[in-house]
Amino acid sequence: MCKLCFPVWVLVAVLLGTPVGYSQSAEAVSDPVVDEPLRAAAIERWEKDIAKLEALDGSQPANPDAVLLLGSSSIRRWDSAATDLSPYRVIPRGYGGAKYSDLAVFAQRLIQPHQYRAVVIFVGNDISGNPGDHSVAQVDRWTRHVIEVSRRHQPDAAILLVEVTPTQSRIDAWPQIRTLNAQLREIALSTPMVFFVDTAAHFLDPQGKPRQNLFVDDQLHLNATGYQIWGAEIRRHLDDSLRLIQRDSESSAD
Repeated sequence: MCKLCFPVWVLVAVLLGTPVGYSQSAEAVSDPVVDEPLRAAAIERWEKDIAKLEALDGSQPANPDAVLLLGSSSIRRWDSAATDLSPYRVIPRGYGGAKYSDLAVFAQRLIQPHQYRAVVIFVGNDISGNPGDHSVAQVDRWTRHVIEVSRRHQPDAAILLVEVTPTQSRIDAWPQIRTLNAQLREIALSTPMVFFVDTAAHFLDPQGKPRQNLFVDDQLHLNATGYQIWGAEIRRHLDDSLRLIQRDSESSAD
């Protein structure tokens, strides 16, 4: 694989009387793919949570070999991530209820403070069987934006898109979620250094139903055993993707 050239990023931010440290204005010009009503709703709902995550930045020394974990409650609740993904050092930046629409809004604030060799993204709430669900086309656009934010910041980092997990609590929406998963896979197949982490099969029984013994009582979030399985698959894909990138880099240098 030859080295790919990425488009030059030109961002002109005009701050009218706003302190430099105030991130919200920067986000407003950085996520045009998110419509204004969704952007405003995301800021209103999640600003405090994002600020708390930002407060953690700088609490640990930078490590360019780290793995940045982004996403919804499955990331936030993953207390065993450091163990499950060992020997990788992890930077957990998950918040409960996240959707790709608001991750796109906050992408710069969650990504740019960090150095990492890979970013793992799991967002499971855009399609949940509710009237306000987003379309696959919308999620596609927001996902590509998050990828681009990471690419501009760390051009050589791997980006792993984790399949949305089948759950009993959202089984009625599973056909639509499968369509979304197929689109996430397509993004990975068509985008350099982006990889799809297929995990769903591990959470389905032979009849194609969610394995309820891998979830806590709400039948939405993983239990400890579920996280062990999930983590093992993510770690395996991390190993494979980073090995592939390293091999391609060495081949290009020859």
